[in-house]
Parts: sequence; structure tokens; C-alpha cells
Amino acid sequence: MSGGTMTGKTVVLTGATSGLGSVAAGRLASMGSRLVLVARNRTKAEAMVTGLRDKNPGLDAQILIADLSSLAAVRQLARELPEAAPRIDVLINNAGAIFNRRETTVDGLEMTFALNHMAYFLLTVSLLDRLKANPPARIVNVASEAHRSATLDFADLQTARHYSGWLAYRRSKLANILFTRELARRVRGSGLTVNCLHPGFVATSFGDNNKGPFRLAVGLAKRFMAISPGEGGETLVHAASAPELSSLSGVYFDKNKPREPSPAAQDGEAAKRLWDASEKLAAL
Repeated sequence: MSGGTMTGKTVVLTGATSGLGSVAAGRLASMGSRLVLVARNRTKAEAMVTGLRDKNPGLDAQILIADLSSLAAVRQLARELPEAAPRIDVLINNAGAIFNRRETTVDGLEMTFALNHMAYFLLTVSLLDRLKANPPARIVNVASEAHRSATLDFADLQTARHYSGWLAYRRSKLANILFTRELARRVRGSGLTVNCLHPGFVATSFGDNNKGPFRLAVGLAKRFMAISPGEGGETLVHAASAPELSSLSGVYFDKNKPREPSPAAQDGEAAKRLWDASEKLAAL
């Protein structure tokens, strides 16, 4: 992958100001991308853009503020994007988190499911016509190897019974892959590709929103087992920019290479059921 391969391409990136998002933003900026960065904290986002411009003079970057756990905020973001990005070449759904204690959003959705899956789903579907209007365009969904051994319980998608943060997170990452699979099927032949990836277990701020023993355990795991954000960002940037992937769709990547996800993640019927359930929850 060489610098400049993204010159003139507009990339919309959620979860832009920390961890993988900030690494991806930096690399895509150095490759000539025009960036639309979606973040929750304007001060943090503005400081990040200042740093990016110091390293990449002339960088075209805009900031949009949204709390992606709110369906109304996701819809508002989709309405604001046409002005910020008349053309979208790459949409990267990256924002996500893990919550040790069960929380609900303003919409009454379980927080992990809302942020890690519903935000991906609603933002992407809201932008789908615009993405398809500018082929070849790409959608990249950040998933995780955490999906393995998880299955979706369609009678309890909100994990109201027997909640644990790790269970909800694993299910949300399985949902990312199933969403990718079904979306790839629906847009086949349109010139729009959609892929997902495992970035690795990365030493980012992941899990820092929690307290007590859970936060300590995640912190120790990151200290001794995690890879650097720079390493983790490689597969994300590869999926967003590699020229050889321009016609590859519905694929799960790990270390820049296609990898077979779990059997549950290859269940086409579950992928359709999740799509239908997500449409109902988003009132589409």
C-alpha cells in the first residue's frame, strides 16, 4: 500500500478520535484522503485535526459531532453528511465500546447493541443510495474475533437476561459480521463493496469507560497481550484503501487476509433475521 493511493477520496470515519480511529485517520490523511471525522467530543476532535494538519499541510478534514448510541443522532448525522461530504468513497463504521454493567440508551436499547450494531446499521442504510450512486465505493465494518463462540438470541437481542458485558460485546461483533454478509448480498452488482475485519486485540482506550475489577482485568490484558494501535490500524486501512479489494465484498479480514468467520457468522438466515429485526428497531 503506497502513500497517495487515496488522493481525492472522501472517507467518513466514526469513532475517529481514539484508538484505531485515530490511527486510521492519520494514515488515511497521509495517503491524501479527504476526511469527515465523526466524534462525540468536539474539543478532542478539533485538537486531533490540528495535529493531522501539522503533519499533512493542506489536509481537507471536517468534524461532525454525534452520540451514535442515539438513533435520532444517527439520523441527524446522515442528514448532515451530504453537505460535509457530497460524495462518499469509503464509510468506516468503527465506533464501539464494551459495558460491564447493562445500560440502556435514550431509545431503550441495550447500550452495546445500540452503539456497536444499530449505529452501523442505521447510518449505513441511511447513506446507502448515496454510496451506490458513486461506484466504486466501500463500506468497512470493524468487527472482532470476539464473535467466535457467540450466537444471537433473537428472543433476547437486548441481552436482558443473564447480562454480562463480554457476552453482549461478543454478540455485537457477531452482528457486525452478519450485517456485513446480508448487506453484501443486497448490494451485489451495484459497484459498492462491504467488508469487515478483526483489527487484533489492540491497546487502546477500549474498556476504560468501566470501573472496578472489570476495568482492571481489561487493562492488564491490554498491557500483556495487546498489540499496538499502529499494528491494529493496518488491517482497517488495508480494507479501506487497498486497490486489489475494489471488487471483493462480503469478506472478513484478519491481518490483511481473508479469514473464515465462525459458523454462526456464516448463517445466511440469521443475517436476514438480524436485518429485519434491526429495521423494526430503527422504525425503517
